[in-house]
Amino acid sequence: MVSRDDRLLKETDFARLKWVKSSYSDSQGTAQCVEVFATGDAVIVRDSKYPPSILVFEPAAWAAFLAGPLDR
Repeated sequence: MVSRDDRLLKETDFARLKWVKSSYSDSQGTAQCVEVFATGDAVIVRDSKYPPSILVFEPAAWAAFLAGPLDR
């Protein structure tokens, strides 16, 4: 059985996605940042220094991750 995340990873051309860089990114263009691409079904995160390093989150899990620091 292939999971939804496995299918997403196999069927997505990550180079063609319109990635959003972290607001804390290095503006010098040295590509030291986290990039995010969100769809309705998933939030995909990668390290711009090593683009094949893809993490896939469900939108609710990503929202909880972002809210975590605000809860403290």
